[in-house]
Amino acid sequence: MVAQQLEAAQFFPPSVAGELTSELVCDARSVAGVRWERIEGHTLRDDVNPWGGEMFPKLRTVEPQMVTEQSAYDQWLDQTSKREAARNDRIHGAVSVIPVTLWLVLFFTAVLIFLFTLFFADNGERGVVQAVLVGTVVSVIVALLPLLTSLNNPFDAGVGGLRPVAMERTSQIIEEELPIVGLAGPLPCDERGIGL
Repeated sequence: MVAQQLEAAQFFPPSVAGELTSELVCDARSVAGVRWERIEGHTLRDDVNPWGGEMFPKLRTVEPQMVTEQSAYDQWLDQTSKREAARNDRIHGAVSVIPVTLWLVLFFTAVLIFLFTLFFADNGERGVVQAVLVGTVVSVIVALLPLLTSLNNPFDAGVGGLRPVAMERTSQIIEEELPIVGLAGPLPCDERGIGL
C-alpha cells in the first residue's frame, strides 16, 4: 500500500509531491520502528498517527486539475483509508483479545480432563502405561495453553511474535526509489520514524 501511495504522490503538483513523499517514507519507517516498539511494549493506543497528521493539511491544498491528478488523488485517499484500517488492526491486535472468561473456562476444562483421565486407572496395568495415557492428554493440554498465550499477544518480541517484515521490506524498496522520483534531500525523520 505504501509503495503504491508513494507512486500516486508523484502525480500531485510538485509543490506538495516531495513533502508528501518524504512524510510517507517517515510513516513507513515509523510503523516498522517506533510504533512497532510501542506495540510490543503495549503502549500504542489510539494516539493520532503523527505522520498522517503531517500529510493531511498538505493534501487539502491539492486541487486536482488534470485527469491523472484526479486519479492519483482518489488513489491516495483510498490507500490512506487502507493504511489507517491496517493501523487500527495492529492496535486492536496489540491488546489481549482472548477474554478472561475464556481463560477461566480453558483452565477449568484442563483440570476436568486431567481428573477424568485418572478414572481410567487400572490396577491390572503397569504404572508406565497409565502414566503415558494421562501424560499424553496432559501434555497436549499444556502445549495448547502457550499457543493460546501467543495468539493472545501476537506482537510479543519473543518466540512466535509477529515482526514488521513486510513494512521493513517496503520501506527499503521505497527508499531505493527515492532518487528515481527525484527526492534526494534529507528526510524529516530518523531511521525509526521519529520526526526531527
